[in-house]
Amino acid sequence: MLRRVLLCLALAALARTGADAPDEEDHVLVLHKGNFEEALAAHKYLLVEFYAPWCGHCKALAPEYAKAAGKLKAEGSEIRLAKVDATEESDLAQQYGVRGYPTIKFFKNGDTASPKEYTAGREADDIVSWLKKRTGPAATTLPDGAAAEALVESSEVAVIGFFKDVESDIAKQFLLAAEAIDDIPFGITSNSDVFSKYQLDKDGVVLFKKFDEGRNSFEGEVTKEKLLDFIKHNQLPLVIEFTEQTAPKIFGGEIKTHILLFLPKSVSDYDSKLSSFKKAAGSFKGKILFIFIDSDHTDNQRILEFFGLRKEECPAVRLITLEEEMTKYKPESDELTADGIAEFCRQFLEGKIKPHLMSQELPDDWDKQPVKVLVGENFEEVAFDEKKNVFTPRGVVTANSWPPFGISWERHTKTTMISSLPRWTRQPMSSSLLEQAERCAFQSSRGPGDGKGLGNAGTPSEARLCTGGQLLPVPYPPSPQVIDYNGERTLDGFKKFLESGGQDGAGEDDDLEDLEEAEEPDLEEEDDHKAVKDEL
Repeated sequence: MLRRVLLCLALAALARTGADAPDEEDHVLVLHKGNFEEALAAHKYLLVEFYAPWCGHCKALAPEYAKAAGKLKAEGSEIRLAKVDATEESDLAQQYGVRGYPTIKFFKNGDTASPKEYTAGREADDIVSWLKKRTGPAATTLPDGAAAEALVESSEVAVIGFFKDVESDIAKQFLLAAEAIDDIPFGITSNSDVFSKYQLDKDGVVLFKKFDEGRNSFEGEVTKEKLLDFIKHNQLPLVIEFTEQTAPKIFGGEIKTHILLFLPKSVSDYDSKLSSFKKAAGSFKGKILFIFIDSDHTDNQRILEFFGLRKEECPAVRLITLEEEMTKYKPESDELTADGIAEFCRQFLEGKIKPHLMSQELPDDWDKQPVKVLVGENFEEVAFDEKKNVFTPRGVVTANSWPPFGISWERHTKTTMISSLPRWTRQPMSSSLLEQAERCAFQSSRGPGDGKGLGNAGTPSEARLCTGGQLLPVPYPPSPQVIDYNGERTLDGFKKFLESGGQDGAGEDDDLEDLEEAEEPDLEEEDDHKAVKDEL
């Protein structure tokens, strides 16, 4: 009797387990509140994507995520991939701090207290490499040629250290470098057959890749830092296409100077144009990152707008630096020959190319109203006129976190003082200052404009404040000087600043930016947060 009771209890337990067992879609476990804890208990290593069905980034990730899941499952790995619809499972999303999509967390041994955030690339190989680094040795021991070949074939890029003594100091430096890189598989070997297979007769490090020259051999003193530099300079193709998957590699890399070829894949000479671009890239490896963008693709239209381009103007080339100040450059010639592109890059590196400043056309009536309209063409002439003082509201350019996991070329503009401009209309002026100020923001139908002559490249908005058509009678300095205003955003505050010759209310750049950020929150970010909050 007791045996029958125990059997019934066991069957009931199995039935409950089966009811809560996760479904699978393309080898990815589908989790919800009812089976989440069970999945954590059943799988030692679990990568979980919190997604929203409507999210474009999630849709782009889905096939690569499934491919990674299938690859690990086929290998018999202990690692499993799972997903949670955060719009349906709001409790789980809130529990694990989901604030955007996709959010990917790695759970180890069922630990829910501190899951690790996934921050590597969005291709299947990146995901698999990152997970293997988190669950195994930094470098896989390769006992024979077959194991080495399998590692090389497993990923677009792989690195093998060949050391006759794997306990040597240089081998230890190699392992330190391997620990520092998440998205590339590393192997280490002392096997003589593997040395012979890859034509090595002494210790060395080789980077294998499925593009360009196929392999790169490290030369010089073997240190962690030098190995990391070698890998970062050789892990990307000479020309890399911008996609959702490659964006983290592009923006997360060490090379902060990018040259972009906007080229529609539909044009008849697509192959020859791309070939010329690639030919030019060879001379600037490690200095300038060459990127190709399909200008026909819908997802890339915002990038065209940021660079002031229209689809019908492509093919076209632009260069941008991603240092503290994003600065754009444009070739003088529209000819996209290998020699022309190479010469443009050489002159840029030698400091002989001036920044390309986008601006709207100068209106015929730019000086007909109390608030004058400034664009790139007339900015220096008006703003730095030694016989006048010019008061301009200043815009702040900030960088969007788009796409996720890295900074992009696309930025938006906040003209923080625009909200204060209606206060100026207390003066007896003949037109709407707000309307005029909006025209002064260097915004045109072709995209945002760039600041000129301010020593703060990227400041897009300038206007000149007059009272009753006359400048306030304040002394002017003998040479151009830019003084930031950090006083109250009131009419009295503006008047005191002008009447004191820029003394009352003057502030440092950092102070001004802090005040602007406090007064004018990023509406796009607020909307994004609200949308996430609503969904959660």
